[in-house]
Amino acid sequence: MEELIARVTGFVTVHGVWAGPIVGLLSFGESLAIVGMFIPATAVMLGIGGLVGTKVLDPVPIIFWAVGGAILGDWVSYWIGRRIGPSVYHRWPLKSHRAMVARTRLFFRKYGFMAVFLGRFLGPIRATVPLVAGVMEMARRPFQIANFASAVTWVPLMFLPGVLATRVTGFGARITETHLFLFGAGIVAITLGAMAITSRVLGGTRRKRRPRGPKP
Repeated sequence: MEELIARVTGFVTVHGVWAGPIVGLLSFGESLAIVGMFIPATAVMLGIGGLVGTKVLDPVPIIFWAVGGAILGDWVSYWIGRRIGPSVYHRWPLKSHRAMVARTRLFFRKYGFMAVFLGRFLGPIRATVPLVAGVMEMARRPFQIANFASAVTWVPLMFLPGVLATRVTGFGARITETHLFLFGAGIVAITLGAMAITSRVLGGTRRKRRPRGPKP
């Protein structure tokens, strides 16, 4: 995985004109239902953020492509959910991830609009929240508002650590796999923290909803 990230970042460094489309495609893939679990977009965006910080790349078209890809990925996932309906939960590959789907459904039922917005920042469930919103027939306008707002917020935050790291430490053009790993480790730590908080919230919700037996 590290080798793939380094190669993509190296290619973008040499062929800057492709940076926008590549980031847009990765952002789309990471936001797409289930597929996003296997796309290393976050680490690549951190590396590209470093290149933006050293002024090797122009940030405007890259951010534009990344935001567009993120919005489109969530929209396609939402459309799939509305199109297929609840039966999608019993199809491959979701049927192999029932626990994750159950957590996502509970998260969406509890928070609705905010679940779509916050879901983009919560690692594993990022790729399933829009799908669940579609299955549960969330109104299109609120979904798109949350989709757009979360994408506009998420994309700069993904680039920011790389930009700050290069400007504060002066790595400059000497970005290596080690630097990319450190950038990625920071995001992983933040994501795990967010997931821990979400798990506590969901756990509390499950306890509240657990039916009580008759009193003796």
